[in-house]
Amino acid sequence: MIDDLLYQIALTMAENIGDVRAKALISIYGDAKSIFKAPLKQLAKVEGMGMLAAQGIKHFADFKTCEEEVSFIEKYNIRPLFLVNDDYPRRLLNCYDSPSLLYYKGTADLNTDRIISIVGTRRNSEYGKAACEKIIEDLQEENILIVSGLAYGIDSISHRAALQNNLATVAVVAHGLDRIYPPVNKQLAKEMILHGGILTDFRSFTNPDRQNFPRRNRIVAGVCDALVVVESNIKGGSLITAEIANSYNKDIFAVPGRISDACSSGCNYLIKANKASLVTDAQDILKMMNWKQTKSVEKKLQRQLFVELTDNERIITNVLSTVDSMQIDGLVSRCNLSSGNMAEALLMLEMQGIIQSLPGKCYRLL
Repeated sequence: MIDDLLYQIALTMAENIGDVRAKALISIYGDAKSIFKAPLKQLAKVEGMGMLAAQGIKHFADFKTCEEEVSFIEKYNIRPLFLVNDDYPRRLLNCYDSPSLLYYKGTADLNTDRIISIVGTRRNSEYGKAACEKIIEDLQEENILIVSGLAYGIDSISHRAALQNNLATVAVVAHGLDRIYPPVNKQLAKEMILHGGILTDFRSFTNPDRQNFPRRNRIVAGVCDALVVVESNIKGGSLITAEIANSYNKDIFAVPGRISDACSSGCNYLIKANKASLVTDAQDILKMMNWKQTKSVEKKLQRQLFVELTDNERIITNVLSTVDSMQIDGLVSRCNLSSGNMAEALLMLEMQGIIQSLPGKCYRLL
């Protein structure tokens, strides 16, 4: 195992390799040691490699640093997660630039059923803080893992709110696990290791340099099912994370703010550009992610027992009960209602939580 880990670390250090090439090599050779034992010309012929990258593997000689990293991992009970390990975060496997090796200290299951990443400005307003805390509070019964970046502002608020509501929370950091940045969050990080964890793809004694944060952000974006942006400037790092999440085909949500507030300009842009769904509470996320299946059955029963529907509303729900979803044109045809009556009934049904509007002007029963 130690021998394997040495080569796994070496793969992350080899010149001209990087995440994409490392992933391609692992898909062919299966493990890191086999990559380093492969002939130079054979490596060079791997698609996307070339001679220069192959030489980065064959000329690698700094195994002393790899041995020091193994000693650090053993001393501090850090879990190395290699790309082919069963406990490697499976959601990252779908990302083209997923890191080949991660370092993890914590207790949370990185492959749990539901994971939400929350990002936002370091200079949050009281509105942003309240919105973030309320969303997480309303998720406390849903067994959702909360991921963020341990930075000032919304990140730290997300982690603390998760702990306060008995939700596991994991921080993805832009440095090695020999330190915590910012230092003010050391106590928070200690609590998170017991009720979540700290995750990074940087070796020990790596400084939290500026260029490391985009690499950190891709993990925040890739490890989750959905990304929630709570306050961000139009040029904020959170928008970069949202763009990365979009490239990974993740569901993105944004909390809207006043058009005069700079710290909400990024969220408002994401919503306006149809790059994020508007979110005002946790229910918006749960509905869009279809994470309320059991309770939706109860709602259907309650609807049948307690909700008084108009004739037009009853016609629509009867039609929708026969299909998974239907476009509005089909509803107009099947229900034989005018466009005005249809629009009014659909609005009332949606406000009562009986139906949900979907992309493409479709509707379905909840």
